[in-house]
Amino acid sequence: MEKIVITGMGAVTPVGIGVDNYWNSIIEGKCGIDKIQSFDVSELAVQIAGEVKDFNPSDYLPKDVVRKTDAFMQYAYIAAEEALAQSGLEIEPERTGIVMGTAMSGISTIAFTQEALTGASHKKVGPRFIPKILGNIAAANIAIAHNIQGPSYTISTACSSGGDAINQAAMIMRAGKADVMIAVGAESAHCPIFIYSLANAKALSRNNDDPKHASRPFDEARDGFVIGEGGGALILETESHAKKRGAKIYGELLACGNTSDAYHVTAPHPEGRGAIACMRQALAEAGLKPEDIGYVNAHGTSTPKGDEVETHAVREVFGENTPLVSSTKGATGHMMGAGGITEVIACIKAVETGIAPPTINLENPIPDCGIDFVANEARKADIRYAMSNAFGFGGQNSSVIVGKY
Repeated sequence: MEKIVITGMGAVTPVGIGVDNYWNSIIEGKCGIDKIQSFDVSELAVQIAGEVKDFNPSDYLPKDVVRKTDAFMQYAYIAAEEALAQSGLEIEPERTGIVMGTAMSGISTIAFTQEALTGASHKKVGPRFIPKILGNIAAANIAIAHNIQGPSYTISTACSSGGDAINQAAMIMRAGKADVMIAVGAESAHCPIFIYSLANAKALSRNNDDPKHASRPFDEARDGFVIGEGGGALILETESHAKKRGAKIYGELLACGNTSDAYHVTAPHPEGRGAIACMRQALAEAGLKPEDIGYVNAHGTSTPKGDEVETHAVREVFGENTPLVSSTKGATGHMMGAGGITEVIACIKAVETGIAPPTINLENPIPDCGIDFVANEARKADIRYAMSNAFGFGGQNSSVIVGKY
């Protein structure tokens, strides 16, 4: 089976736009979480999030694209543009495709449009409303801009959407239907209706007075996750295609796992059944032993139950040889579909640089778990292979393994 390699990356995150800004920020321990600025949150129980800072879409996108897109589409577009530019790729239209991953699509546009409509005397909704809320239009805009005519899919598997987008892209390439795939993940769900629901489910941190320390993965004081937003993109190529054009190769995509807990629509299986099976599936596909993995970018959302279950699952898979484990969600918040891509980018950079990014805000780790969570400061390490986990509502599980080329 031909190798799949990574030749381009793009990132839009709460700690920086661009892969270099994103990576430098997370290894320096910076946090992108603060009080929400994009709308009035004074009446909300949860008033904090990881927003993309100092973002003017007109600085990055053509004006007609700005007018017809939701924020999540803009983040996807910008990440894909960076990844394509980095790859130096000349598009072969029918042999290039896209897989987009998003959990919530255009929920913010839906929410704010309905709010405006409810209070308006003239009931008018713009003609761009429908294409602004559909998940697949994010991929369509990228395809139109670059004449990409190959396979196009949009994946919505909750918070594992980004990881599953990479998996789907790889399957398309291994089926011989494309030589190049762009895997993209993006999310922007900052709106009252989304926050109200998650707050009432007691899923979110309410640490409004100290937002920089609200997201505390694997810490005993964690009290819920913080919503994040952004976008990520990877250019995946067959090895022969990349070598033929002399592309710079940043890493190899070795394997992707996908399983279902088959247990509950929101809670993880208490013994981590699906997560364990997913990590083992990815290891088997990669032909690796647990001890070969040098770093795991955990799902690690900072929820009391989720972090505990993932900790158990990691120990079950890796045993006494548990690799370095960290969650970058302390810095970015939970970016959902976007996180599944940007956290794989963190793994690629960890392999490339030999640096494991830290879990910030980790003062009192889960006791007696036998895992080094790289607390608060980045760590130099020998990392040849790295795994990124993304787990979502519905019992969705994704594990992606990347390695040195």
